[in-house]
Amino acid sequence: MKKLHILGLVFIAVAIAALLSLMGDLSTYDSIESARKKEGKFVHLIAKIDLSEPVVYDPIKDPNYLTFTAVDSLGFTTKVVYKNAKPTDFEKSQRIVMKGSMVGETFQCNEIVLKCPSKYKDEQGMQEKKLRTVSEFKKENSLP
Repeated sequence: MKKLHILGLVFIAVAIAALLSLMGDLSTYDSIESARKKEGKFVHLIAKIDLSEPVVYDPIKDPNYLTFTAVDSLGFTTKVVYKNAKPTDFEKSQRIVMKGSMVGETFQCNEIVLKCPSKYKDEQGMQEKKLRTVSEFKKENSLP
C-alpha cells in the first residue's frame, strides 16, 4: 500500500472514533418518571418550579445550595438539589431545563437553563411597534 492510502485509512479511523465519542454526549429530554428509572445516568429534564412548595436558598449560610420542587408536564414531582448560586429571576421563569441525574428520589442538578417566553413576547411587541411607526412615517411623508 502507498503511504497516501495508509494516511487516508488512519484519517477515516480517527473521524469515526471522534463521531462515536460525540454520540455518547447526545441526550434527550426525559420525564421525571423516566429519569427515576435511569437512576445515576445523566439526563435533561424540562419542568416548572412548584411555587406552592418552599424554595430553599440562603446566600449567607451557603450561597451554593438551592433546593426546590419541580413538576414536569406529566404531573410528576421531584425534589431538586442544585449546588450552585440561584439563577437571576429564578421564581419568574415559566419553565426550566435541568441537567443532572437522579439519586434516589432527588434530582442532583448540575446546570439550570431558564426559559422565559415573556421576554421574547416583549421584544416581538417592540418590533411590531417599530414596524408600525415606520409605516406611519412613510404615510405621513408620502414615501413609497
